[in-house]
Amino acid sequence: MKKGHYILIVICLLSISTLAFKSKERSNSAEVDAVKDLVLTSYVHGAFNELNADAMRKGFHEDFAIYSARGEKISKYPIAAWADGVAKRKGNDYDAKDPKNKWEHKFASVDVTGGAAQVKIELFNQGKQVYTDYLSLLKFESGWRIVAKVYNEH
Repeated sequence: MKKGHYILIVICLLSISTLAFKSKERSNSAEVDAVKDLVLTSYVHGAFNELNADAMRKGFHEDFAIYSARGEKISKYPIAAWADGVAKRKGNDYDAKDPKNKWEHKFASVDVTGGAAQVKIELFNQGKQVYTDYLSLLKFESGWRIVAKVYNEH
């Protein structure tokens, strides 16, 4: 084979690998967008801004829990109790226009690998950072669901 043929083969292989990488990147980008949309709808707006317990129940897996350290033990707060508390709070003269009920967010990182995802999100209230949350998600046949949360309160 001539040198020119080798160069042509190398160029073709590089082109194919670049296209495959771009395709994977677009696919991963779509999954990142889907995860971010779910977190916004079910978590940021569901649990905080809109107090929408139905959106929470739809986006969180029924076995979800918030995990926190209590001494050397782990405390678990299940989604059912949290969503019920959100629904009750909304029913108690909740004013969505009150600045203390407006939460801003920043996605610090979103990492998706296949059917697993990890989101680090920062929540701010009245200009102050209140929480840094780490949300774990899994992709089920029905789509992405939030399955666990650990957090730091600032």
